Amino acid sequence: MKKILLITTLLITAVSAFAQKNTSQSYIEQFKDNAISIMHETGIPASIILGIAMHESGNGNSKIAQNLNNQFGVKGGGGAVYYSHKKKVKSSYKKYDSILDSFADFARIMTERKQFSHLAESLTQYDYEKWVKGIQRAGYASSRKWASQVLGIIHKYNLNDLDQEDAAVADKPVAQNNQ
Repeated sequence: MKKILLITTLLITAVSAFAQKNTSQSYIEQFKDNAISIMHETGIPASIILGIAMHESGNGNSKIAQNLNNQFGVKGGGGAVYYSHKKKVKSSYKKYDSILDSFADFARIMTERKQFSHLAESLTQYDYEKWVKGIQRAGYASSRKWASQVLGIIHKYNLNDLDQEDAAVADKPVAQNNQ
């Protein structure tokens, strides 16, 4: 009887822990309207915004996503501090007040930093493959597999379909998410 009770308790704990994690699909649903809105404001494909955020944050489940609201692995900001298992962790990643601030800063980086701004000037919201390859060539990530990993996410979840969304979606109020 004790074994059954122990196994049941472990199963319930495991299921509830799994349920608290963002899945790819829940992440897409949560942030697709934000990505589409940013796309219409900046020209950066929504598929790029979501694909990179999903890849860099593990669908919002990484430590920097959870503790710093940093969805894109952006470094800088003076050494943010957070606590993990009661230990103080000093991070080289930038801390944001909200997840949406992280999305806005990513768009700013892509459109205002010289190393990336040429992409916004020369590509459209429909050129997601050229965007991801250009972002990698400009030095966003050091891994040679990064662009193909992001493209894999875009293709797996058909995120490029979001690049076709018309501006009416962009006019919808954006959900405020301060996780």
